[in-house]
Amino acid sequence: MHNKLPNCAQCPYNSSERLCRTEGGKAPDSCPTLNMMELVEQSRKEYATNFGMCRFAKMATIQEADGYMNRELGYENVRASKTRIEEIMEFAGKMHYKRLGIAFCLGLRKEAKVVDRIFSLRGFEVVSAVCKVGRIPKDVIGVGKGQQIDPNKTEVMCNPVLQAMILNREKTDFNVLLGLCVGHDSLFFKYAEAPCTVLAVKDRVLGHNPLAAVYTIDSYYRCLK
Repeated sequence: MHNKLPNCAQCPYNSSERLCRTEGGKAPDSCPTLNMMELVEQSRKEYATNFGMCRFAKMATIQEADGYMNRELGYENVRASKTRIEEIMEFAGKMHYKRLGIAFCLGLRKEAKVVDRIFSLRGFEVVSAVCKVGRIPKDVIGVGKGQQIDPNKTEVMCNPVLQAMILNREKTDFNVLLGLCVGHDSLFFKYAEAPCTVLAVKDRVLGHNPLAAVYTIDSYYRCLK
């Protein structure tokens, strides 16, 4: 038995050399492809026996390739060709989904309106639920005035559980998250019955582009180290 936690993020080998991509490839001691063959086989069995999940995985994998152009020229010449929102709609089409759900943050209400219109123009039926739906005060979950954004008034909580319940009741085929807070998105994933994807995540400082802090880790955001 191996005694190291899986840590693919710290793999020292070039992507083309890694065991997870190439038979007989290189692997560090912490490699789960090397150490967890029982789980590898368990996942293969799941794909083999769960038809619905296998089809979902197949369409997602086809969509991955469809996001590139120049594939006929070889891997070194491919280039990305589609935006995230285009890929979401194309994948939904591949899966024959008709009704899309949007769970969005009030702070991205303008963006949600545009996304709703785009989906509708592409022929999808759209159901949406804003984070503040239900108007439940934050004190219901034990949040004190001093823990609110504005301690001088009663604030309404974000309610991802209700957002999920609403989309569940309306039997959405596929849910799209738009800017839910950290933790609130987790609750939505937990309670949603339909498959989910994310169009955008919230980053109040970086204009909803959280990787900007990662890309500038050696310069403007070196403080994170």
